[in-house]
Amino acid sequence: MATAYGPDTRDREHEGSAPGFGGKTRTKHFLPAPLRAPLEARAWSELLYALLSFPLSTVMFVFAVTMTSLSAGLMVTFIGIPVLAVGLAACRGFGTLERHRARALLRVEVADPERVRGKTGGPMSWMGAVLKSGASWRHLLYTLLHFPWATFTFVVAISFWTYGLMALTYPLWFWLFPMFAGQDGIQVFGDRNHEEYLNSPLELAVTGAVGLVLVMAAPWIVRGLLTVDRLMVTGLLGPSRLATRVSELESDRGVVVDTAAADLRRIERDLHDGAQARLVALAMDLGLAKEKLTDDPEAAARMVDEAHGEVKVALQELRDLARGIHPAVLTDRGLDAALSAIASRCTVPVTVEVDLVSRPAQAIEGIAYFTVS
Repeated sequence: MATAYGPDTRDREHEGSAPGFGGKTRTKHFLPAPLRAPLEARAWSELLYALLSFPLSTVMFVFAVTMTSLSAGLMVTFIGIPVLAVGLAACRGFGTLERHRARALLRVEVADPERVRGKTGGPMSWMGAVLKSGASWRHLLYTLLHFPWATFTFVVAISFWTYGLMALTYPLWFWLFPMFAGQDGIQVFGDRNHEEYLNSPLELAVTGAVGLVLVMAAPWIVRGLLTVDRLMVTGLLGPSRLATRVSELESDRGVVVDTAAADLRRIERDLHDGAQARLVALAMDLGLAKEKLTDDPEAAARMVDEAHGEVKVALQELRDLARGIHPAVLTDRGLDAALSAIASRCTVPVTVEVDLVSRPAQAIEGIAYFTVS
């Protein structure tokens, strides 16, 4: 969802940036949120969204009902299938418009759903992909459900704002009635014997107070109604949970594959530059010692002694390399003990904190340990 507004930004300061609607600026406000709401850009953008929803949803609803009914009537022939596919594709286009409108006016960030791709790229494959796509049917459901709610929101928003502003400013223009309408003001009661108008100072003050209450309440009422619109947009026009989960798993798999490839290159480099180089040098020293064994036994003994030290170093490097891949303590005692063992051998002071409710699978432990080590 988008960044919070209104009361969430009260009494906060942010230096070096100008306040703006929907931004993450921190601005100190002197008016409380109920009095400040009608003056904020968010209230007017939400009102614009509510006003635009009625004509747009009417067009979408009429189009969706027409195409659905036409395709149902033609379903006895083959023509009904492409008509339905075209209708669903048009609903997806309407959904794109609604997502952009929600981002611009409501600051609701909704990801685009998965695109429709046919297996072969032909028209028949495309129609099959559109009809099988769950996002297409959710877009159609949105066009059908949004129309009645958009109509209700439009009526409520226009009523509160119109009557509120008229009542709030009535003390400024009530004099137009006796001048142009031939009556003392807005008539609130009338019969054959008595008529009552809003024209006294007290009545003007009460009317202005009622208008002020309506104007202050209008942004919050519209905002509450548009919560349903936000839920519809995010729930019906965005990607499905399965598609989102698949995308996350693909991203995580890419990270794991890249990490594993980097670690394998590190192991290859360590083997080539470390233990392998020492073993090659050891073989050369032993060969020289073998040649000098009869001519210079003392030199050969020294070379064998040096080779013995090199063997110990190579074994230690191989042991450290194997420990970095999957040590025995990882299998026996788990990830906590294995990571603690790594930290204890580190020259820099390291603190290990492992928060595990239960021990994960061995494959997960191995990947985690391999990555950390």
